[in-house]
Amino acid sequence: MKGLAMLKIGEIGWIEKDRPKCGSSDAIIRPIALAPCTSDVHTVWEGAVGERYNMILGHEAVGVVDEVGSEVKDFKPGDRVIVPAITPDWGSKAAQRGFPSQSGGPLGGWKFSNIEDGVFSEYFRVNQADYNLAILPDRMSLESAVMIPDMLSTGFMGAENAAIEFGDSVAVLGIGPVGLCGVAGAKLRGAGSIFAVGSRPNAVKVAREYGATDIINYKKGTAKQILELTGGEGVDSVIVAGGGPDILIDAVKIAKPGSVISNLNYFGSGFGAEDTLPLPRVDWGFGMAYKTITGSLCPGGRLRMEQLAEVVINGRVDPALMATHIFNGFDKLEEAVLLMKDKPSNLIKPVVLLE
Repeated sequence: MKGLAMLKIGEIGWIEKDRPKCGSSDAIIRPIALAPCTSDVHTVWEGAVGERYNMILGHEAVGVVDEVGSEVKDFKPGDRVIVPAITPDWGSKAAQRGFPSQSGGPLGGWKFSNIEDGVFSEYFRVNQADYNLAILPDRMSLESAVMIPDMLSTGFMGAENAAIEFGDSVAVLGIGPVGLCGVAGAKLRGAGSIFAVGSRPNAVKVAREYGATDIINYKKGTAKQILELTGGEGVDSVIVAGGGPDILIDAVKIAKPGSVISNLNYFGSGFGAEDTLPLPRVDWGFGMAYKTITGSLCPGGRLRMEQLAEVVINGRVDPALMATHIFNGFDKLEEAVLLMKDKPSNLIKPVVLLE
């Protein structure tokens, strides 16, 4: 079968591989919609998770079941499914403790394009299919569905972890697709003021559609503007969804005592020699200002996908608004990935449709 792979750090290309074997609890999926992610860019061009050779990329997919293992009960060939970006081992201790994305070790639930071949191929394998697949609702578009596995799940997790209560003020630092979903999640959780930090016109338009009350152009100083708008108090919750290592400085500066800073950022590059992230000592109250910083990887799994599908089909959010560039045909996948790397100003998210 054909797949688009990371050949080595800094290089991608098409390769041929054997079709994956289907284990007793597995499913083999044929993709019908795919979406490149900024994580693919971090992985390939920044070497964020280390060297990978001939590893098929991609972790955002909607597909059709082609084959199931003998133990799979809930899915059959021909079913159209949403495939979570994170496919945990649900019998692991980490999953039983409530941290399924960490099954098998740190980030171990992130299998696709990390520790095994991803979804950018003619066929791919899903482990524990009964727990890691969800039926694609008939009335959901592919453009919407392919945003659920990672963008919607991760962005909503940012709002969940930020402990947002009714009427809270929230800052979302970065309004790429994950940050936009953080804005939508904050609104659904009852936020009052939502400060969306970004400047790209398409992203700003969608941020307002999703519930942003104020747009902050980071080029004019993020912390300065938000502190001025909040009378120097800062915000109740911060969702970090973009930027380099220094973004945490702004996050801590604008966070009230007692607030939560919910990090979604994949810090792939831009570190100092010691590979550390900076925190502003005084603004963090010398470590004693009750400003909690949490970082996590979206949980994945079947139930998560089903819950998010309910949010979409009932009109709570329209993820298709983020699909600014639509490609048709498997051979367009490389072009879409390179577009995600180059990030033209009108881009939010490219989607590749295969049917």
